[in-house]
Amino acid sequence: MVLSTRNIELAIKDDTPHRWFRNVLHIWPKYTSMAPSIAILGAGPSGLLLGRMLELANIAYVIFERDISGNESSSRAGTLDIHADSGQLALQNAGLLDQFKKLARHDAHTILADEKGKVYIRTSESDEANEDRPEIDRKDLRALLLNSVPANRVRWGLKVQHVQRDSDGLISVHFADGNIESGFRLVVGADGAWSKARNLVTSAKPQYSGLHYLTTTIDPQNPFHSIAVSLVGKGNYIAFGGGKQIVSLKLGDGSYYVGVGLRLPENWSSEYAAVLEDPKAIRRLLLNDHFNDWPKLHTDLIEHSDGTFYAWPLYAMPTESLSWRTVPGVTLIGDAAHVSTPFVGEGVNCAMTDSLQLAQQIVKHGVDDLDRAVSGYEKLMFPRAIDLISRSAKSGELFFAPDAPRGWLKTFAGIDCD
Repeated sequence: MVLSTRNIELAIKDDTPHRWFRNVLHIWPKYTSMAPSIAILGAGPSGLLLGRMLELANIAYVIFERDISGNESSSRAGTLDIHADSGQLALQNAGLLDQFKKLARHDAHTILADEKGKVYIRTSESDEANEDRPEIDRKDLRALLLNSVPANRVRWGLKVQHVQRDSDGLISVHFADGNIESGFRLVVGADGAWSKARNLVTSAKPQYSGLHYLTTTIDPQNPFHSIAVSLVGKGNYIAFGGGKQIVSLKLGDGSYYVGVGLRLPENWSSEYAAVLEDPKAIRRLLLNDHFNDWPKLHTDLIEHSDGTFYAWPLYAMPTESLSWRTVPGVTLIGDAAHVSTPFVGEGVNCAMTDSLQLAQQIVKHGVDDLDRAVSGYEKLMFPRAIDLISRSAKSGELFFAPDAPRGWLKTFAGIDCD
């Protein structure tokens, strides 16, 4: 128990110490029953869904998030497809599936083309996959999950510096501003690829894939917007070849997300920081140095984009690292456990499945046996995560191969282009 400043002041100033002890004893049962034994690092989809599941089970928890608020509106947000047998199943167990279906887009199609514009795959807006894998903006999914937990469960503006095991065997969370929260029986790292809790369970770190995306947007008020509509429509358009890629996705507000995929050095974004901050300079560099032999059909998406460009280097955990022994008091979910490249579209689905299975294990074993709950969850998570990382790595290799998209189409779509 951490005593409040008011109780400490009372102990010092009161001439009768017995009065202070009576006050402490009076609030002790209420305080301990409300104090959360579980801390979740990160208010992304996996952290919030875990919080929602614990909320439904009346298990106390707290979520620490470095963002100042839940608003997310940059071109880094993008869109997600939520699968019926994983992400949607998790939302159903959380009592949120009906709300999700009201927000999701069930009419998104997918177009796959080579760098010259030859289309190899064009799915229909009425395709069954749109029901099994409807699209939702990442920011809308986060808002849905955030609204499903009480506001006081999320503490904003707290950047985790490190997590440690204290002398009493419990876990404490240390923040960049010097604050410390202690006394947790379980800390769940849901804080992404560079989780501050990971070092307590494994020394492994994400490995750079060799690939970057540079992302931006096309606003609905942009004069070029109508041309983007004719090319991309309501769904996704991907052009790839020669080890490069241009992708555009329709977002819920009518704007288009544009991603440029390239093989770049890991430190590219720091070396070209000044270029990234200058919209004209980054567009000129991409068009002149990387896509000068691509047709205007595709390069217009770069030239006429109007949003800020963001660098997104792609990392993945080594699959051999997903075999750690359960560590008392700490576990990982989502990208913190198994960050992967995004080439099979299952990252957030796998993350929400993590949250569902961890919550189910906690409910099954109870808060008095959290170590067994974590062990049960990790046994379920490891094979799923290894499969995700492996398939995505293979897909990425073919996406960025010199002969793309032919190898990818043959391997993943069964289409022989020869």
